Amino acid sequence: MKILHVDAGKSMRGGQWQTFYLAMGQKTLGLSPLLLAPARSPLLRLARERGLECKPLSWFTLWRESRRHALTHAHDARSHTMAALVARSPLVVTRRVAFPIGTSCWSKWKYRRAARYFAISRFVAGTLQAAGIPAERIALVYDGVPLEQRAPGGRKFVAPRWQDSRKATQLARQAAHAAGVELIESDQLLKDLQQARALIYLSEVEGLGSAALLALGAGIPVIASRAGGLPEIVRHEQTGLLVSNELDSVVRAIRRLDCDEALARRLGSQGREMVKNGFTLAHMALRSVHEYQKLMAPASASKEGSPQ
Repeated sequence: MKILHVDAGKSMRGGQWQTFYLAMGQKTLGLSPLLLAPARSPLLRLARERGLECKPLSWFTLWRESRRHALTHAHDARSHTMAALVARSPLVVTRRVAFPIGTSCWSKWKYRRAARYFAISRFVAGTLQAAGIPAERIALVYDGVPLEQRAPGGRKFVAPRWQDSRKATQLARQAAHAAGVELIESDQLLKDLQQARALIYLSEVEGLGSAALLALGAGIPVIASRAGGLPEIVRHEQTGLLVSNELDSVVRAIRRLDCDEALARRLGSQGREMVKNGFTLAHMALRSVHEYQKLMAPASASKEGSPQ
């Protein structure tokens, strides 16, 4: 099956990593993915370095390649818009964000164009249904992450480095200072998690939290906001600690994990086991292919039943 992946992101954030992981996983499964991404984007550069078939994204290339592929899969808001306007194969859209869908005529038209939505959490699926998208057009396809190995016993607290007003970055800084621990604001999580006691992931709204999932896959517990899809992976007292976005709540959680290494190890171990059993790259790739096949099945049945 030939799948056209489209991601218009110009930086390498969690969504772009998930696009890359999914396309590479599908290649491993024997599909033929082609990735379109902006010409100077880190995603396109990474795809070239790793041997994934890819081309610079343009309106014309999207139109042309969509005619050559069984499905077009858009991974962010701009690629959704572009594909809704010009794609000529059935459209699948991954919905990663948790905020409500617009109610304008344009937004309603755009969201009617996709044949299937991949929601990365139950919370996101709920926002799609609230916008009037039928449940049968929504599939739950969680993010997947690599299972990383790291030496136990880290003492530092790590938070993703964000330039996003909806992320509670300042609260994480204040809480770490109040708790008397060192906070690393990281844009290289795979590296910095190697010395971490816990990841602090605070946000006002969140589709799922792929950085939190990455930490759990490395056996690092997560202190996370009770927001959006985060509680679906950061399970309180099981894989991490859920907090309200208030200073006292975050400080208490930091101090618990800082003072109780055994608790941090237990939560991290259970988090890694959760990822291993349902949130790996293989799980994500297999779920996506299963949903593609379900989407294509009516068309195949129609061809088989047509008169010769």
